[in-house]
Amino acid sequence: MYFCIVKYRFMKKTTLIILFTIMTFSGFAQGDWCGFERYRADNERIIASGEFPEVVFMGNSITEYWALYHPEFFKQHNFCGRGIGGQTSTQILARFTADVVNLHPKAVVIMAGTNDVAHNTYWVEPDKVVENVVAMCQLARANGIMPLISSIPPCASFVWNPNIKDAAQTIVGINKRLQAYAEANGIAYVDYHSTLADEYNGLPKSLSDDGCHPKPDTYFIMERIVMEEITKIDRK
Repeated sequence: MYFCIVKYRFMKKTTLIILFTIMTFSGFAQGDWCGFERYRADNERIIASGEFPEVVFMGNSITEYWALYHPEFFKQHNFCGRGIGGQTSTQILARFTADVVNLHPKAVVIMAGTNDVAHNTYWVEPDKVVENVVAMCQLARANGIMPLISSIPPCASFVWNPNIKDAAQTIVGINKRLQAYAEANGIAYVDYHSTLADEYNGLPKSLSDDGCHPKPDTYFIMERIVMEEITKIDRK
């Protein structure tokens, strides 16, 4: 288990925050490799209340810290954050029923792939990343939930795994395939990458402290992008 601690400036205070945890095969949360326990209590609360979210945001640490930095965005729109730091697309797929389907949202925004490219647990071929996202879309549609596929945000290198040298190109390639699948199947494609990427297809210092995770204010840009697509769905 490895930790990455990054400084960020928020509300004029410098805070130390653990941005994400990379999980090994030794397990997650005392053997809960898929993270089923992370949101179990809150899921049970939502189900018991019958007050289901409009949209679930499903993903990794980028999604997790979105809900942490901007809770007002989620509360205002009745959105629900279900991100877990360090997770690969396989782990996200494994908990999709528990953290999305059982909450009966109208739509789900799926963001997965960054940690696959970073080799967080093991090397995952880009084909498998796409297959996992496709499987999530199929699960969503089978349960009456509208999927939205997010691009993997730009990242040229990983501070927790500097041995990865082709991250930017790999991400661009996966995103092209995700977009092609979305367009061929009438699914909204939420393109963060083209707006956030610098000339190296990375995330510039103005938008990120570590080249991978958005700064708190960067999420305002992402919110504008995703809301454009969610609004289109609402009009259908």
